[in-house]
Amino acid sequence: MPVEHHASLHGLLLVDKPVGPTSARVVAKVKRQLRVKKAGHCGTLDPLASGLLPIALGEGTKASQFLLDADKRYEVELTLGLTSDTLDISGALVDTGPVEVSEAEVRSALDNFRGPIEQLPPMFSALKRDGKPLYEYARDGIVLERSTRAVEIFHLELVGWETPRAQLFVHCSKGTYVRTLVHDLGQRLGCGAVMSQLRRTSCGPFSVEGAIALDALCAGADPSAAFLTLEQALAHLEEVVLGPEASLRFAHGNPVALTAEETCGRAADALLVRGHEGRLLAIGRTVASDDGFELQVVRGLNL
Repeated sequence: MPVEHHASLHGLLLVDKPVGPTSARVVAKVKRQLRVKKAGHCGTLDPLASGLLPIALGEGTKASQFLLDADKRYEVELTLGLTSDTLDISGALVDTGPVEVSEAEVRSALDNFRGPIEQLPPMFSALKRDGKPLYEYARDGIVLERSTRAVEIFHLELVGWETPRAQLFVHCSKGTYVRTLVHDLGQRLGCGAVMSQLRRTSCGPFSVEGAIALDALCAGADPSAAFLTLEQALAHLEEVVLGPEASLRFAHGNPVALTAEETCGRAADALLVRGHEGRLLAIGRTVASDDGFELQVVRGLNL
């Protein structure tokens, strides 16, 4: 993938983020290194965290929302006997006293956090209230009322234990705050806990094993093996292929009618739409109509 061709890249670059920089800083480095005009990360990783950070490039930025709706896997280290305002080791720490918890008690407590659970989003988060991120309120010492959110923990396993630290493997739904999971576990154990390390190993079908290290990228390493075209990145979406007339209408942003057979008899929130010549036109959606289904443009693609 020669440098002179980078400006026309449209797709997804899998980056292995190191501990330290913000996700926005990683995006800025990728844009500068690859000389692309548009880029954005798909799912924030805090500065404390490392691991897989998918970065959408070019027209791929229009598809970010369809890449965010994915389960994630993490390797987590927690430290018992501490609490903090940020729920992780980077915050203002409070020592809660000696840790008198056994490995068996930790394993038993984990049973309460598998499956569908409710989480209270942390104040130090990017969620917004009146257009302002919660972390800005938190930095001013303001704590706002928040509603709990339904998430799901598909797999939760204790993989390492040496008091006062424990290592977990977490497979969870989108929107899960691992910091909150650690905090709530510490509360149940009665000794408090903070997240001390976090590494994201996968996001949906994408694995950190296929990513390029940020330092290697910035040093000039070839990122080809870590790059997916837009079609590859969205391969999980169903496709519909339009005829010549419908392709022309749809390419100009107009909805087109589809039969029940063309949509498998059901509406879809997101699907790939191709023109009759095979070119990817847009990400669309189908809604029921009197005569079958109507295909509407969600995000047009200029490929």
